[in-house]
Amino acid sequence: MARYLLAPTSSSTTTTSSALLPKDAAKNSPLSRTLRLRALGSRFDKARPIMAVASEQAAPAAGYPKVAAPTTGPIPASELLGVIEAAAKAGADVIMEAVNKPRNIHYKGVADLVTDTDKLSESVILEVVTKNFKDHLILGEEGGLIGDSFSEYLWCIDPLDGTTNFAHGYPSFAVSIGVLFRGKPAASTVVEFCGGPFCWSTRTVSASAGGGAYCNGQKVHVSKTDKVEQSLLVTGFGYEHDDAWTTNINLFKEFTDISRGVRRLGSAASDMSHVGLGITEAYWEYRLKPWDMAAGALIVEEAGGVVTRMDGGPFTVFDRSVLVSNGVIHGQLLDRIGPPTEDLKKKGIDFSLWFKPDNYPTDF
Repeated sequence: MARYLLAPTSSSTTTTSSALLPKDAAKNSPLSRTLRLRALGSRFDKARPIMAVASEQAAPAAGYPKVAAPTTGPIPASELLGVIEAAAKAGADVIMEAVNKPRNIHYKGVADLVTDTDKLSESVILEVVTKNFKDHLILGEEGGLIGDSFSEYLWCIDPLDGTTNFAHGYPSFAVSIGVLFRGKPAASTVVEFCGGPFCWSTRTVSASAGGGAYCNGQKVHVSKTDKVEQSLLVTGFGYEHDDAWTTNINLFKEFTDISRGVRRLGSAASDMSHVGLGITEAYWEYRLKPWDMAAGALIVEEAGGVVTRMDGGPFTVFDRSVLVSNGVIHGQLLDRIGPPTEDLKKKGIDFSLWFKPDNYPTDF
C-alpha cells in the first residue's frame, strides 16, 4: 500500500501538516483548488517522518489508571501523527474557507444542528485517512461507522466540534481526530479555531501514546495549581435536559461558588486541549461520544494530567462521562462530582458503555 507525505510548506512557525493525497487524486479532486492539496509521491521511504517535536512522556499522577494505549501498535507514532495532522489540516482548511461565509444549516434535533461544512470537512478527512490506511475502522460523527470492524485501529473523527459556535461565528470550535489501538488512544490531534470574525487563527495540539503532547511544535504541560479555589474550570451541557443535565447545572453553581470561575465554551475537544495546555485546570461533562473525547483525553494525559469517569472509575472513550484535570486537584473535584454521579446511577441513568463496534478488538 502506498504511503503519502505532505508537501513542503512556506516558512511557518508551526509544524501543522497539510493534506495527504496521491498525485492523481490531488490533480483530479474537485476540492483541490480550495484545499491546495499537494503530494510528494507514493514512496514513503524517501521522505522524513512528520512529527512536530519529540517530547518526553509526562509522568502520570499517582493513583489513577492511564487511558493511553501502551503502544501505537505496528504503525509508528510518527506515521500515525503525520496522517492525523494532515487529515485534521484538510478539514480545518474547509472550515477556514467557510468561517466568514453564510452557513447552510440543517437541524438533526431540537437544538442539535449540522452544517454543510461539517459534512465537507469529514469527507476530506476521510479522503486522507482511507488513502493511507485502507483497512482501518473509522467512526465519524456525520458518516457513522465504516471500514474493517476487525481492525485494531479505530479512528474517531469529529469534523467540526462546536457546530453551534461555528454557525454563530463564536469561538471556539475545532477539528478533532483520535486514533485508538485496541480501544485505547494511541495518537490524536485537535485543530482549534481561535479569535473571531476578521481575526480567525488556529492552533494545533497533538499527542501520541508515550510521546508527550505539543502545540504548534512546542511541548505542553498541565498547570500545577493545587487548589480548586485557585482553579479555572470548564464544563459542558448536552441537548437533553434530563436529570444528568440538572445535576450538572447544580455542579456548575457549586464550583462557581468555590473556584475562580466555571466556563462553558461548547467544544469538548477544545475544552480538553485547554487543560492540556495549562490554560484551565479541569473539564467535566456527561453524555459525550467517542469522537468528542478520543483526541482530548490523550492530550490531557500526555501533558501530565488525569482522565477518569465522573464517578472516579477507569475511563474509556466509549464511556458516558469524563473528568479531566491537571491531576493535582482531581481528588478534590471527585469529592464533589462523584456523589451526585452515583445518585444518578441509583436513579437508573445509564452510564454503561455508550457504544463499541461489533467485533472491534479491545484490551478492556
